[in-house]
Amino acid sequence: MSGNIKIADLEEKQLSPGQTGTCIPLDVKQQILRAIANIEYGSVEVVIHDGKVVQIECREKIRVGRHQPGRGVIS
Repeated sequence: MSGNIKIADLEEKQLSPGQTGTCIPLDVKQQILRAIANIEYGSVEVVIHDGKVVQIECREKIRVGRHQPGRGVIS
């Protein structure tokens, strides 16, 4: 599914008069999408301070099966 995400999917919605919001710079949008596209299992967290993206955290999960073919038992 990550291959189907496009920059346009992150575009700002039009704000009504009186609503506030910030514009996400294109390079930040691209970094977020790159993080999502490069992870198979896990999560991407976007940290925001004062309405600005300041950090993108990637947590990749590596699942290890109980019985992996070709692997011996460790004693």
